Amino acid sequence: MGLFRRGPKRDPREAPRDGEFSFFSEREGGVFRSQVRQAFAERGLEVTVYAGVVADSGGRRFGLGNLAAVCHRDRRGERVWPAMIRDHVGKVLRTMDGPQPMETLTEDEIRARLFPRVVAEETLPPAESFRYGRAPAPGLREVLALDLPEAVQMLSEDSLADLGEVAELRIRALNNLRALPVEGHETVRRGDGSSFEVVLGDSFFTASRVLVLDDLVERIMGTPLTGDGALVAMPFRHQLAFHPIHDAQVVPALQAMAQFAAAGHEDAAGAISPNVFWWRRGAMTRLSEPDGDGLRVVVDLEFQDMLERLVQDEA
Repeated sequence: MGLFRRGPKRDPREAPRDGEFSFFSEREGGVFRSQVRQAFAERGLEVTVYAGVVADSGGRRFGLGNLAAVCHRDRRGERVWPAMIRDHVGKVLRTMDGPQPMETLTEDEIRARLFPRVVAEETLPPAESFRYGRAPAPGLREVLALDLPEAVQMLSEDSLADLGEVAELRIRALNNLRALPVEGHETVRRGDGSSFEVVLGDSFFTASRVLVLDDLVERIMGTPLTGDGALVAMPFRHQLAFHPIHDAQVVPALQAMAQFAAAGHEDAAGAISPNVFWWRRGAMTRLSEPDGDGLRVVVDLEFQDMLERLVQDEA
């Protein structure tokens, strides 16, 4: 999974846009939903297709956002959509209709597959099923999830009741997260001399490694973070960007990472946040935010004081 890639051939941006997924044209959105309906029908399930979800006669609803983004971003274009959609629908139905993991796995097997997952708060159901989840930063939530062969299942509060205390389960999940291999690592260098690191991989928990950033940085860079921490960005579930703060290069790095995060978040499957955060000892402060069609960097007094100190140290 590369950082930068040439996009697929698309309808021109001037074409009328889809009302739900603006990265599609109206025509592309129609083709996508038609193929989704066909994929369900091939498995004997008639569904009603709405703008962003489909629903079956039993009231089950299947969100289309991530699948639409995956199709949109695939460089091979529309010719591969039918196979991708059929594969996705098959996995979803096997997961929903098959034996439920919480009923068939042993407690040890569940704990071995348990991971913390950072998600955009807006993607969680509005009910109180995930009220146990921490808020590591504004707009983000940390929930517990099972890593299954064909899916990642986020666990509601009720499903955790028989496993023990959430705090103890989180410790086990964090240890599992630390043990994951680093699938890919690249250094992004800019012409202004700034740079930042990007960890990327197919794991749905790649971006969630921000929760164990201190361990990850020392593992990759060979040196621990200082008390000033790092800049971090989690555009979507398969990428985590960071810049250890050592000197005044944090200023151009912040600008570069803000652009990187906003671009990576747009149209991404498993989108998390377009923003950059200041990470210190596990706490995160938001440093960028959308501003109309662009973005702006907003720093608090504490971050400004740190910048002034770093500049003085280099004088």
